[in-house]
Amino acid sequence: MFKVYNCIATAHDLRLVGLAAVICTLASFAAISLLRHARLSAGRMRPVWLAVSAISTGFGIWSTHFIAMLAFTPGIPSGYNIALTILSLAAAVLLTGAGLAMAMRPEWRLGPWLGGAVVGGGIATMHYLGMAAFQIAGVILWDSTLVAVSILLGTMIGATALPSGLHASSHRWRIAGALLLTLAICSHHFTAMGAVAIIPDPTVTIPQAAIPAGWLAIGVAVSSFTIILLALGAAALDIHDQRRSVLEADRMRGLANAAIEGLLVCDGDIAVTANTSFAQLVGSSSDNLIGARLETYIPDAEARAKLLAAPNQPLEAELRHVDGSMIPVELILRPIDFAGQAHHVIAVRNLQARKKAEQHIRYLAHHDALTSLPNRGTFHARLDHEIAAATASGQKCAVLCFDLDRFKEINDLFGHAAGDKVLQTVASRVSALLDNTCMVARLGGDEFAVLMPGLSNPAAAGRLADAILAALEPGADKSDSDNLTSCSIGIAICPDDADNRETLLTHADTALYRAKTEGRSTYRFFEARMGAEVHDRRVLEHDLRQAVTRGEFNLVYQPQEDIQTRRVVGFEALLRWTHQTRGSISPAVFIPIAEETGAILGIGEWVLREACQQAASWSQPLTIAVNVSAVQIYSENFVQLVHEVLLETGLPPDRLELEITETALVRDLNRALNTLRRIKALGVHIAMDDFGTGYSSLSNLRAFPFDKIKIDGSFIKSVNTNAQAATIVRAVLGLGLGRGLGLPVLAEGVETPAELAFLQSEFCNEVQGYLVGRPAPIATFAMLTHADSALATGDDVRILLAQSA
Repeated sequence: MFKVYNCIATAHDLRLVGLAAVICTLASFAAISLLRHARLSAGRMRPVWLAVSAISTGFGIWSTHFIAMLAFTPGIPSGYNIALTILSLAAAVLLTGAGLAMAMRPEWRLGPWLGGAVVGGGIATMHYLGMAAFQIAGVILWDSTLVAVSILLGTMIGATALPSGLHASSHRWRIAGALLLTLAICSHHFTAMGAVAIIPDPTVTIPQAAIPAGWLAIGVAVSSFTIILLALGAAALDIHDQRRSVLEADRMRGLANAAIEGLLVCDGDIAVTANTSFAQLVGSSSDNLIGARLETYIPDAEARAKLLAAPNQPLEAELRHVDGSMIPVELILRPIDFAGQAHHVIAVRNLQARKKAEQHIRYLAHHDALTSLPNRGTFHARLDHEIAAATASGQKCAVLCFDLDRFKEINDLFGHAAGDKVLQTVASRVSALLDNTCMVARLGGDEFAVLMPGLSNPAAAGRLADAILAALEPGADKSDSDNLTSCSIGIAICPDDADNRETLLTHADTALYRAKTEGRSTYRFFEARMGAEVHDRRVLEHDLRQAVTRGEFNLVYQPQEDIQTRRVVGFEALLRWTHQTRGSISPAVFIPIAEETGAILGIGEWVLREACQQAASWSQPLTIAVNVSAVQIYSENFVQLVHEVLLETGLPPDRLELEITETALVRDLNRALNTLRRIKALGVHIAMDDFGTGYSSLSNLRAFPFDKIKIDGSFIKSVNTNAQAATIVRAVLGLGLGRGLGLPVLAEGVETPAELAFLQSEFCNEVQGYLVGRPAPIATFAMLTHADSALATGDDVRILLAQSA
């Protein structure tokens, strides 16, 4: 050890030793940095950077040796053999490269240790070849022990340098590896120089071709610094380019992952990369997709062949999920340049939502959107098939057409949402009754039809109709809207009634009309005679809708008399229809039809306007009573209509009296009460018509803002012959239902003096009937409605009617 120290301290220029140490340190740091960079490189750049690292490290070791040799001052002339000097450089580069290559093998755990030892051996080989190139005027003697120690130090310390430098990505390990490599070079060199002993010999001459030590030192230093700096600069530039490439790749990957469509880049039929959308679509990760074959996810060989043969053409196929399920997709292939090579990218669009929408559209084409039942078109197609099958096999099939009784009132009373719920309930209940051979369809609105193939006898159709009626029968356990879901059913049999679809449906519809006219909530089989009756009713419905515009309606007026003073106090307007071909049609016939079809709204508006306009023209302030149907009461615009008519005609509101039956109120008491209160707010009077029939109750008299009670004429006709009828009338009059509530009472249908006398004895307020006056055109009562007629009595009315007759 002392010998080595003495060699450094006395036989070397310490300034040049410092320079050698700097070059050695730079070379070592460059070696570790370039080696780490080479290990991170991929493809063809990996051996390139390995070569750069080997050259830089070899030059660094070589330069350290010769600069240190320049610092060595033996005191006698010296030089260097050119060939051996170059050979020492080549040995340093080659052996260093071999060691670095061994350290870079990722699958070999001992590679960095053995590679470091090889680098240490390269340091020794370069050193002793360099010493062989050292020419001096003397003889060089070697200490074999120190020679062995120098080789051992270089090898052992070098073996630890590369594992340390490559251990982790932190700078501390990189610096540690560089310092160990510097120590391996320097310890070997100065230990080996300590083994040298020079004996001067004047007889030994230095060849003229030898390179002077000074020139060699300058050339070595300059070239070493240049190579090391260039290597580090190149590494820095490459690192910068790699980082930029990584950032660019991340940006492109981010753009690809931002795409909604799946993207798969393939080299032939091998997947190279894929975006997140494609990975999510197949239920895998992007990394797991690399290297997979295209057939793994597109198993249809024909689809793959078409895709590869027709770039830029959309193709529908199925994509296999990792769980084995198939996903409908649209594929488009395009050739691209990827990583400098020809690849193709496949854009994958998920068609599940579109396919589902198309399926839903197809479903809607054959089914009703509200109830999910087959629609009219589907029912017609199935009916045609069953008729053909029945004709061929000699069997029968039945068609049951039904609709809901008073369904329009459900919408009017509870709203369309409640009406939709009722339709859904009907569909559910009827579907539950049918087996797989039968079909129920919604034809439109509240119209339904049931197809019953393989009919053994007509009684089976009747039993099914009974089951439907029972399923829709109102019950106490159902809500208010459900209590209105009764139905009427018409049944037609094929081939007994018809052997084609159009006629069979027409006959079932005809039977349905008959069921409605005979009380509703029942069923009827088609009979041949029904056709003419239903046709007649439909013609009547059509004519009824045209009657207002054709001017076929007219009003007649019946006087109302104060029973005590026998003065006429007002008139009730009564509607009459004179058909252009049928003549006079009874209100008992056309009013129910008008209410069922909704025509009553237009007719009622005409009656209200006509009556108010007529009453406004009277000089006497007589009241005018107008009947109002339930359909009008529940119309949203009725109160507004009354207000508009009063304003347009100029009739004082207190002269208008609207007559409403209690039956019209019970369907929705709260809504009816709200409407009547708004009418009362206008100043219009309201009378309860036909009291004693239907749903008459004291609670309704108290709750609703009535101004008058009208006793139905059926009770008045029997007061002198039927004790029960007389008792009811007395209850209304004598026991205070009228007087106790402060309501005047008008008796309808008074036809005899005896009836009048009874009512007078019971203190009835007003009467109306044939005894007072029959309904007649208003012109008949001109002396009552105009000037100087205020004192006209019922007797005067009878005289007028007799004269007009």
